[in-house]
Amino acid sequence: MSGFRGLAGMHRCLGFACCVVLAACGPAPSKLQATPAPNASPSPTNTVSATGTNLGIKSEALRGIAIEVWYPWFGVEASLFGSQVQEFNQTNPWGIKVVSTGQNNYTQLYDNVTDAFPTADRPHLVVALPEDALAWESAGYVVDLADYVSDPEYGLSDAEANDIPNIFWTQDVVGGKRLGIPAERSAQLLVYNKTWGRDLGFELAPQSATEFRAQACRSHLEMLTDADKTNDGQGGWLIDTGWMTSLSWLTAFGGGILEGSGYRFLTPKNLAALTFVKQLYDDGCSWTAQAGADPATAFAERKALFATARVEQLSDFARAMASANNADEWTVQSFPGPAQPGLVIYGSSYFVLKSTQEKQLASWLFVRWLLSAENQKKWVEATGLFPLRSSSLSLLGDYQKSHTQWSAAVTLLPVGQIQPQLASWRQVRVMLGDGFDAMYRSNTPAGRVAEILAIMDSTSSDLSR
Repeated sequence: MSGFRGLAGMHRCLGFACCVVLAACGPAPSKLQATPAPNASPSPTNTVSATGTNLGIKSEALRGIAIEVWYPWFGVEASLFGSQVQEFNQTNPWGIKVVSTGQNNYTQLYDNVTDAFPTADRPHLVVALPEDALAWESAGYVVDLADYVSDPEYGLSDAEANDIPNIFWTQDVVGGKRLGIPAERSAQLLVYNKTWGRDLGFELAPQSATEFRAQACRSHLEMLTDADKTNDGQGGWLIDTGWMTSLSWLTAFGGGILEGSGYRFLTPKNLAALTFVKQLYDDGCSWTAQAGADPATAFAERKALFATARVEQLSDFARAMASANNADEWTVQSFPGPAQPGLVIYGSSYFVLKSTQEKQLASWLFVRWLLSAENQKKWVEATGLFPLRSSSLSLLGDYQKSHTQWSAAVTLLPVGQIQPQLASWRQVRVMLGDGFDAMYRSNTPAGRVAEILAIMDSTSSDLSR
């Protein structure tokens, strides 16, 4: 009975989490009615004008145009973005003036942008998560940027477009429309101690789920048999229950969460993935840290052979290794499975909101400038995220040499997959992480994880209505 009570508790937890998400993720749908935006411009024709542009806007019409961009960043990102806005204002040849306004986080940005749609005070350009923008697009507020990207005067050349990795470039193409342009991209990675692995008798990082289990369990056995009794519950994989980790494991086992135009969690491959990771825990080969514990510190202190980190967190692990005086060689990899590598690419994008033709073009030109290889170099050096232009790598030689784990992460991009392209994903991704976490907190036996997936099916169906 205790197992059923735990599972029922998880169901209540998921229901509670989803209520919180629905309350926090934005206003009621009535605020996003599909009505034309005031002053919205008609779609441009495909006839090339005398100016050499398909958009029919002369560069003189951009003189003195002012646009407002809202962004969710703080700290280093906000500071760098502010300096880039200032540089663009001082150097762009059209005399465009950009005003930037911070919104503290993505949830506040979504709420404030949504609230601003019926007013004259909405921004012209926003940095938002793709799933958030899909809700705005369904109401008719997001500009299709396909014609801007391909415009002979104002767009990107074929070489420039091909310079953006496809895994970044395709995320915002939905229903034949280009709704956004990548602003930031990250991924959740496995962090692996190569030196400790060799000490345990493994010359190579695990390339399959079977090899991952063997190394995780061997490191746990070492903890059990040493003289220190305080570490008997450690070794192996330090569990992370975020949605990116959850989805990466499902993907590694050949599973996924989409079926047709909706979600489906209870599938044989997803069941195999959850059974694998929970059995790993049941056998002591993975463990959970106390709330507030720092995974980077635990990894640096050799309490875990494997941990997880987002790309931008790799510098935290490097500092932790230095603080612990740990000279072990370490690297990053995708999540290993029996089917394929699991790696989910995620991040925000630039979205132009409907206003006037001139302001829409001015917004696009600012985004195009931000995508330059030189600006991407600065963004990588400040944030540690993926570069959005392949050509930026040639400018980042010194950075690559001093950030070898980051360089290893970049080489994994060809196996990456994009996140679901559904507006409901903004709630469902939170539910996925909550369900994965509840599986451990309720200590659901590995043989009963199908019930977890069934609850996810039911909950995602409710969230998608």
